[in-house]
Amino acid sequence: MFMDKIKKIDKRWLIPLGLLLAVVVYYLPPVHSRLETRVELLRTRIVYFFNPPSEAVFQPAEENPLTVETAVGTARVEMLLTLTPKATSTPKAGPTLTPTITTTPIPASVILPGVTYVDQHNRWNYCGPANLTMALNFWGWTGNRDDVAKVIKPGSPDTKKNFIERGLADKNVMPYEMVDFVNQHTEYRALYRHGGEMDLVKRLLAAGFPVVAEKGYYEHDYTGKIDWLGHYLFTTGYDDAKGGFIVQDAYLKPGKDLLSEYEVYEDGWRSFNYLFIVVYPPEREAEVLKILGPWADEQWAAQYALEKAEREIQELEDNNIFFAWFNKGTSHVVLNQYADAAIAYDQAFREYNNWDTTEGNRPFRMMWYQTGPYFAYYYSTRYQDVINLANTTLNDTISTPTLEESLLWRGRAYYMIGNTNAAIADYRAALQVHVDWFPAVQALQELGVQP
Repeated sequence: MFMDKIKKIDKRWLIPLGLLLAVVVYYLPPVHSRLETRVELLRTRIVYFFNPPSEAVFQPAEENPLTVETAVGTARVEMLLTLTPKATSTPKAGPTLTPTITTTPIPASVILPGVTYVDQHNRWNYCGPANLTMALNFWGWTGNRDDVAKVIKPGSPDTKKNFIERGLADKNVMPYEMVDFVNQHTEYRALYRHGGEMDLVKRLLAAGFPVVAEKGYYEHDYTGKIDWLGHYLFTTGYDDAKGGFIVQDAYLKPGKDLLSEYEVYEDGWRSFNYLFIVVYPPEREAEVLKILGPWADEQWAAQYALEKAEREIQELEDNNIFFAWFNKGTSHVVLNQYADAAIAYDQAFREYNNWDTTEGNRPFRMMWYQTGPYFAYYYSTRYQDVINLANTTLNDTISTPTLEESLLWRGRAYYMIGNTNAAIADYRAALQVHVDWFPAVQALQELGVQP
């Protein structure tokens, strides 16, 4: 009887019914959790096939800053002049900074005991939470990667309670977010600095303090070309005889107690202006600051990173020149020298456009992880460059426009040129990626708009 009824169904309905059944089955929790990653990767590959992200390039307008005549409304101009930090010119050259650290010689090998390995597997974009969990667990913190993520990577309003889906849209956790989590949500302390040196990392390790380095990472994409992406790496030892650091890589399988050769480590570290994070118990802060020496001063570290970038601009001859120019801009931003930063980033993007793609793709994810150019162009009143760079990043380098930092900065630039509705839309879109994110909430509140 049942089969007779099935036979009477118009065959034209079989395909729609089959598709509907497939959708229903896909969204069953046990099936969805297993297939979501594969479906998302497939969708991304299709988008990238028709719109290769490595081919997207940003061309700075290099126009003069907005003037009073071109700004929108007298009140907006007055706010601009009041709130925008003054762009600075390059200071006169002074003596090259040289770190002076008086300490006992370090041993040839150090491997810190008591390290608990934490991976980022079965989660989306969990590199930051996994590495920070390892750094905190080392000192006795009993939380896990999800405890970290629910604060610094909460996801959208729809996914914030789902650990597996939480990190899907939010591609990256910024260093300041990780440091803020430690300082505000645990009993421990943390700091980060630019311009690190491998010898400094060794001295920290020799004193018992592991280091989280933010660095570039290279792997082959599905087409076989070399791809670049950002990564955090928990560094827990070194061995001069083997020529490398001992690291805990949350991404790789296996990723525990790997050897990262010094040259490879430094080459990847360059991508992020040699940024490092140290987590430590509060009662040992004086010891950490003593080991850091001049790096204890954030401004000194930024100035040292600036001079380091300037040296590398003269010394490097390959694609790494892009990273050197980018680092120069980043160091200027930390020093609040926005006009100089904008000039450096302009050159970095020229180098990016000239990237030799014979063996590898351009590092199209760069703006996913570092937002210095937005600071530089915005505070140099180059609002259209902020918008254009955000458009390139959101529309051409990522399969879905879900980078809250890019959305926020584009919204700020829209507001400054008088497009308040577009600004509000971007602020709200940022909150769909990172629920309750304070910068976007504050931006809406300042406009008298509910998040």
